[in-house]
Amino acid sequence: MRLHRNLVYTTIDSLNAIFNEGEYADKVVARALKKDKRWGSSDRKFVAETIYEIVRWKRLYAEIAEVKEPYDRDNLWRMFAVWAVLRGYPIPDWRQLEGTPERKIKGRFDELSKVRALKESIPDWMDELGVKELGEKVWSKEIAAQNQPAKVILRTNTLKGTKENLRNTLMDLNIETEYLKDQPEALVLKERANVFLTDAFKQGLFEVQDANSQLVAGFLDVQPGMRVVDTCAGAGGKTLHMASLMNNKGQLIAMDLYESKLKQLKLRAKRNGAFNIEYRIIDSTKVIKKLHEKADRVLIDAPCSGLGVLKRNPDSKWKLQPEFIDNIRKVQSEVLESYSKIVKPGGKLVYATCSVLPSENQEQVEKFLKTEIGKQFKFIEDRKMLASESGFDGFYMALLERKA
Repeated sequence: MRLHRNLVYTTIDSLNAIFNEGEYADKVVARALKKDKRWGSSDRKFVAETIYEIVRWKRLYAEIAEVKEPYDRDNLWRMFAVWAVLRGYPIPDWRQLEGTPERKIKGRFDELSKVRALKESIPDWMDELGVKELGEKVWSKEIAAQNQPAKVILRTNTLKGTKENLRNTLMDLNIETEYLKDQPEALVLKERANVFLTDAFKQGLFEVQDANSQLVAGFLDVQPGMRVVDTCAGAGGKTLHMASLMNNKGQLIAMDLYESKLKQLKLRAKRNGAFNIEYRIIDSTKVIKKLHEKADRVLIDAPCSGLGVLKRNPDSKWKLQPEFIDNIRKVQSEVLESYSKIVKPGGKLVYATCSVLPSENQEQVEKFLKTEIGKQFKFIEDRKMLASESGFDGFYMALLERKA
């Protein structure tokens, strides 16, 4: 187990882009992996995992290394040295790593790990918010679970085949998967692999989608022949799932504020063989008014803090601000009141977020049910999914029915 200079230099350059230039970690990692065509899979794995690890543990490593933002290159090397020592790598004889104090690093790690916000490497305000909303015990477990790397979960596109056939196809490519209990379309990768390069992906046989996210479309109880509206479709992971559950029969309207996201969804839908989708940009209130009381099913996958998906977006620990969460709660209330009017009497609505905060979840639903439009709905059930309980993303979904 030794460190290779070109891989470490790429890691340092990438951390500089994320920490000092405000770039998103997933974009930076994707770019880094294309840097050298000669790299094998273990080289690419090292680069991707090391970047994400140092982003995930930024606060803890910076405290151990005694460096402060903005980080210059020497600071980034010191943080890298902390990572290498704690991961058990022998420190090579490189100028940038001269004098790495290995015993001191281990000692400071033990000492700082006694404080949860440092141990779990999160801002103080986030730690305080987590405790306030979930309580000490649940929050401690939850934030520890959210610091574990995310598993890669596939969702079989049943428009093009079965889960069993997909598993066999991937087995032929030496990609081993396992079934998931109570998840009819999910496969879990035993080891990380770049599944996007496979012909199976290019042919639309599957999408990558977290296990808890895969529960939403079924929870909404969409059926072939219905009129279904996905009001915050984004790039459309759940839209595509609903299209497959509808077996391409009926009308599925995908809406979003951003045309760029719907363009991405169109490409994915083409690959998936999903052709019952209509695309509408929400560029005025008229777009919503035209659909009032017209839909059998409505999904509101609301914008949220993302405090359920820190596993796969560790950089959002550092990008999120408390003011954003205050604002997003107002947006959630507005979309729930506005988009719920699309549901026809007797129809159903699911409100979902990828947050674990009650103030974005059940409290929003309770508040909505007291509003003028909310009084026309009855609460059926909800599901609160914590990463610490499921091992997957933190998620919330509530099912409501509009009174006939």
